[in-house]
Amino acid sequence: MENYPIRTKNAADRFLTLLKTRGPLPAAELANELGITGEGARLQLLKLAEEGLVQSESASKGVGRPVLIWSLTPLGNARFPDTHTELTLQIIQTIKNVLGKEALDNVVNAREKSQLEKYSTALEGVNGLENRLTSFAAIRSGEGYLAEWKKEGDTYYFIENHCPICCAATECDNICTSEMRTFVSILGEKMNVSRMEHIINGARRCVYKIEAE
Repeated sequence: MENYPIRTKNAADRFLTLLKTRGPLPAAELANELGITGEGARLQLLKLAEEGLVQSESASKGVGRPVLIWSLTPLGNARFPDTHTELTLQIIQTIKNVLGKEALDNVVNAREKSQLEKYSTALEGVNGLENRLTSFAAIRSGEGYLAEWKKEGDTYYFIENHCPICCAATECDNICTSEMRTFVSILGEKMNVSRMEHIINGARRCVYKIEAE
């Protein structure tokens, strides 16, 4: 075992830390490293799998039955500290303080162009507002926005229940303006898009109202 101390308080954290530091492992090796029975390791891994923290993949190792190799899921990896929020804020503040607001605006505009190109390519050939909303919601959900849409009468609402870039948007409000321009471009110039709820203004979610002009 590598010289990384497993100094966590409970069994779940010990399993997650070992998989984080050693990479994918079979239950037997996990049991050996942690000084528990193989059955105990399997039961703990099944519990972690139910919680969405670990996953298994069958692998053949020579003669005999395939072995299940266990690894962390994205949710399991998220249990470990990540300072990307602090780093993002530091970068934004540095650009603003050292290079000036115009430089920050240029960065936001470049991001907008990149996002629009990506979305336009992904939605190429997807016709009809409802089809585009469905596909766009799937794309945004994949980016962490937990997006969905609904229709009330002739009005559509595009809803994002989470904002993975909230810290950046709070520090740089141009990002939200850029997002709005992107939405208009994706949904069509003939649609009137307005933001009804806004996370950085204290709302639980971001809600966009979409109506034909």
